[in-house]
Amino acid sequence: MAWPQPPEQARIRYLRSVSGPEDWGITRSLLRRLADALSGASAETFRRPAAVAERAGVLYVADPAAPALWILDAPRDRYERVTQVGPQLLRSPVALALGSDGAVFVADTALQAVFLLDRDGALVRSFAIQGLDRPAGLAWDATAQQLYVLDSLRNRIAVFSAEGKLLRYLGEAGNGDGQFNHPTHLALDPNGVLLVTDALNFRVQLIDRNGRFLGKFGKAGNGGGDFAAPKGVATDADGHCFVVDALFDAVQIFDRQGTLLLGFGEHGTGPGQFSLPSGIFISADDKVYVADAYNQRVQLFLGAIATAKEQTR
Repeated sequence: MAWPQPPEQARIRYLRSVSGPEDWGITRSLLRRLADALSGASAETFRRPAAVAERAGVLYVADPAAPALWILDAPRDRYERVTQVGPQLLRSPVALALGSDGAVFVADTALQAVFLLDRDGALVRSFAIQGLDRPAGLAWDATAQQLYVLDSLRNRIAVFSAEGKLLRYLGEAGNGDGQFNHPTHLALDPNGVLLVTDALNFRVQLIDRNGRFLGKFGKAGNGGGDFAAPKGVATDADGHCFVVDALFDAVQIFDRQGTLLLGFGEHGTGPGQFSLPSGIFISADDKVYVADAYNQRVQLFLGAIATAKEQTR
C-alpha cells in the first residue's frame, strides 16, 4: 500500500504491523512457551499503545491499558514488559523520549511523574516529580542535556536538567502565540525547535528552546489541513511535520510553512487503516511508527515526502 495512489509517485509506503514481541521477530523462550501452555495464556500483545519510539532495533511502546512499557529488543532477541519502576507500579504510561545509551524516558500521567529507564527497563532516575499535574509529552535535547515535559493540565512545558533539576517553564494558558489550551504531544526537531500539539486550540505551535514563538499552523475543521483531535507530532530529516489526528484516523504531513503536503490513513482495521491513533515516531532512516491505539498495534511506514514542487525549488 502506498500514498498517494498511482499514477502519482508514492511518498508513503506501508511496511508492516507490530502487535507484540513475536511480530518484532523475538522468539519466546522454551520456558516461556511451557509456562504459557500450562496456564493457557496466549502470546503477549499490546493492549492500547499510546506512544512508540525505536532505536537500533529496539522498539519501545508505552501502553497505558496494560499498564506497561514494552521494550522489544530484537538485537538481543528478548523483551521486557515493564510494569514497575523502582517501588512504584506503572499506572498510565503515555509518553516516551529516547535518552542516551539505550535509555528511555517514560511519562506516567496518573503518577504525575517521569522516569528514566535503562535498556533493560531498570530505573535509573525519577524525573519531574515536582509540580506536574499531567505529564503528557516528552522530548529529550541531547545537545543541551535537557528534558522537556509537557504538562497538559497546566498548559506549559517544564524544562529539567539531566540530573532532574527544574530549570524553567515555557508557555501559559491561552489562545495567543506561545500560549496553550490542553496541549497533548511534543517533539524536538534536529534544529532544536519544539513542536507542540496545542490540542484544544486545534493547531501545532513551533517554539524555540527558550519558549520564543516561531510559528503555527492548523485550525478546527474537517477539511484537508484542518484538525479535529490532533495527537502525536514528529518531524522527518527534511523538516516535514507529521501530525496524527485521532478523529480523522489519519496522519497529515505539512511543510514548515503549514502547507498540507499529503495525508494518509482512514478508519478501519486493515493495513494503513487506524482506530483512534495516538503517538508517532520517525526514525533516522525515515521509518514512520504510528501507535494505532484501538487496533492494539503499531504500524510502520516508509516515508520519502519531498514533493515534486519542493524538489524544483
